[in-house]
Amino acid sequence: MGAEVKASGNVFGNYFQVATYGESHGGGVGCVISGCPPRIPLTEGDMQVELDRRRPGQSIITSTRKETDTCKILSGTHEDNNEIAKMYRPSHADATYDFKYGVRSVQGGGRSSGRETIGRVAAGALAKKILKLKCGVEILAFVFKVHQVVLPEDAVDYETVTLEKIESNIVRCPDPQYADKIIAAVDKVRVRGDSVGGVVTCIARNVPRGLGCPVFGKLEAELSGAMLSIPASNGFEIGSGFAVTDFTGSEHNDEFYMDKAGNVRTRTNRSGGIQGGISNGEIIHFKVSFKPTPSIGMKQNTVSREHQNVEFLARGLHDPCVAPRAVPVVESMAALVLMDQLMAHIAQCEMFPLNIALQEPVGVKYTRTPELAAILP
Repeated sequence: MGAEVKASGNVFGNYFQVATYGESHGGGVGCVISGCPPRIPLTEGDMQVELDRRRPGQSIITSTRKETDTCKILSGTHEDNNEIAKMYRPSHADATYDFKYGVRSVQGGGRSSGRETIGRVAAGALAKKILKLKCGVEILAFVFKVHQVVLPEDAVDYETVTLEKIESNIVRCPDPQYADKIIAAVDKVRVRGDSVGGVVTCIARNVPRGLGCPVFGKLEAELSGAMLSIPASNGFEIGSGFAVTDFTGSEHNDEFYMDKAGNVRTRTNRSGGIQGGISNGEIIHFKVSFKPTPSIGMKQNTVSREHQNVEFLARGLHDPCVAPRAVPVVESMAALVLMDQLMAHIAQCEMFPLNIALQEPVGVKYTRTPELAAILP
């Protein structure tokens, strides 16, 4: 069987995957290999042998271009015997990576480090730009809670809050009074070498209706998976979230009405802009919680790789609260999900644009069979 062709055409394989990048005479060419079995001894020399076989200038019957095709492995292999490699840091991925792969990268946490999110933010910047150009979508996130300091639910107007307001302080909280309280709360634990967790609220305005699919492709499921893939995230709720259990159905339902422009709207938005797994045109809003940074300047008990009880003290510079820095990451992951869903929606549902009034594709008339008569006006 041939390899499954991905939408972009840049990825080969399903389990052992190869994604190539770069253009001729560009900044460089290379590949990302995913799914490789762990614990395979590998050096740049192993690859260089094969690269030398395909480079130009080998004989009179090949191109005379002189290109070295020098191999450089940027990630995925390591050889480390420092102190951190000998023990499992509490609440890090050290132990679980060892349990699964029998090997792990200990430099800064490897692939579980927050540094990994730089690529998400870079890609998210492009997704944001396309969404804005295509549909006028705006995605903004801000810090809603840090430790025991909680922003009141009505303190931020989702319709009018701006990036400038969010970025006006170091904790990315659009309410100046609560921003000061959050700064004080973080500083209190910082000076003693401890850390605190927080909650980030994300909103997406002007999202087209119809994004997402029924059952296994629900938009909120796609968003939650994306958010929980962010390092240090450990909770997701959309709309009313867990507070929905405090309501009755009559109190929680979002009633429909026709606005002055003739659009179907909801008077409230407790659903968070998504119903039945599909966007309804209202502002999408959700929250993501982040745990306290596990790297703290205090001694902790742990276990070594030799299964001995030991003490551990983290060294280096670490965030006393990751929530403020998580804000652009949350925005980026939301943008990537919405971008993907928008393209999927256009591919499936805009092939025959729907005339809402007639429930028929524009310019198409059906022969009214009994079966169609049951579903069409």
